[in-house]
Amino acid sequence: MSPRSAVHSTFVIERRFSAPVERVFAAWADAEKKRRWFACHDDWSTVEYQLDFRVDGTERNVVLTDAGVEHRFAARFFDIVANQRIVYAYDMFVGDVRFSVSLVTVVFERTLAATTVTFTEQVVFLDGHGDGDERREGTEVGLDRLVADVCSTAG
Repeated sequence: MSPRSAVHSTFVIERRFSAPVERVFAAWADAEKKRRWFACHDDWSTVEYQLDFRVDGTERNVVLTDAGVEHRFAARFFDIVANQRIVYAYDMFVGDVRFSVSLVTVVFERTLAATTVTFTEQVVFLDGHGDGDERREGTEVGLDRLVADVCSTAG
């Protein structure tokens, strides 16, 4: 049996949008909008995506890498305040191995003609899988896609 471990990491990412807070929040709440920006790997194919955006609702994303390895994201929403805050927890699997478990808080702040989003993730990587730099990098890719999507569409 391999040694067990739990390695913690926390990171904060801030993005500014030249769009109203309602449009930015809607990109998290609407399944089709979120599916457009959520992926961080263009060469991976989505097998399943579901979003039930409400307190106690869930989100599920299953993708296959170009080598055919399955990655699963499964989240539960604990707190949603429209146009202000989302709190959810999720775990990630690679194949049948639980890779990590995270708690995420997303705060939306209305500013003059813009919106600032602060994304905070507290993650524990299990049994030597993954690291904080990789997770942050993947999250930044998704948030950059979100900025591009929200700021290039009319709503």
